[in-house]
Amino acid sequence: MLNLACDGSDFSYEAVSDSAGLRARAAIYAGDAGLRQQIAEDLDGAGFRTIDGGTIAALLEGPIALLGDVVVVDCPVTGTRGLDGLMLAGLARLDMRVARAGAKLIVATNMAGLDDVFAVLDQSNPQILVAPSRAERVIAVGRAMGEAGAARLREMGEEDRVALLRLSQQVEAIAHSLDRLSQPEVSGATSLSEFKRDYRGADPVPTGFGGAGLQLPDPGMVRQVIANRQARCKFFDAELFGDPAWDMLLDLTAAHAEGARVSVTSLCIAAAVPATTALRWLTQMVESGVFVRLPDPADKRRAFIALSDRSLAAMAGYFASLRAPATLAA
Repeated sequence: MLNLACDGSDFSYEAVSDSAGLRARAAIYAGDAGLRQQIAEDLDGAGFRTIDGGTIAALLEGPIALLGDVVVVDCPVTGTRGLDGLMLAGLARLDMRVARAGAKLIVATNMAGLDDVFAVLDQSNPQILVAPSRAERVIAVGRAMGEAGAARLREMGEEDRVALLRLSQQVEAIAHSLDRLSQPEVSGATSLSEFKRDYRGADPVPTGFGGAGLQLPDPGMVRQVIANRQARCKFFDAELFGDPAWDMLLDLTAAHAEGARVSVTSLCIAAAVPATTALRWLTQMVESGVFVRLPDPADKRRAFIALSDRSLAAMAGYFASLRAPATLAA
């Protein structure tokens, strides 16, 4: 983990070590040499050893030899056509290599590249950062080291992942304050405790109100609920209402009823929190079985997100309960 010690007036970092007592290594890949140097300086100052992996082309040419405990890749989209095929092939190759090595992968991109990056990284359970600050990169590496350490001892349970998610969001909020951003990131204090149950079909699908014929509400009504939630921000500070899990559930519910497919980028926007925060919640909910990841059969560079069968039943039951006489009377 990343250890910070405060003497009352100054901050200092302790060196981060692996299980053998060696300083943890982070390999850095980026097309801009200046950015690689900046990332290396930040990570060195935080107690990590860094390896300059070189440009993104290094992921395509020859063996990937410079693989650290954590691999940091920067690949934003600069044009309007998304990431090219060679870049995506390199990321897919790295994703598989990292998964086999048991390392951790961190990929930074921007909103224009988010769908492409998410679609090809499906092996190593990577962290994907969207237009990160310098502080966010360091935090991401520290988080990756913490996860790696926990994995050495035992498999992380649902409560562990939720606790780590909450802690990460709190630290990010502090980091953004230190960076003096003009619009600080929403901390996203919403709890995932309601999703601790495995939604991948271990229990029978609830029949709920009226038996097995449970149906989702009209999508127009769900869209109105979403619009009503967004309208609060006209009168109150938007940070009071950071609830990405529920906002994404509502958006996917409406999309399912409309027969529409939802991209990762679209769902992150619907979450109404910064994209990196939304992406972590999305990943957690995929892992929990609340959401499912659907590859696009016509384009391997894309993946869509949908509600699992159990989540569809749960959302149908929720909306049905709102119309139940007992609930209305209460």
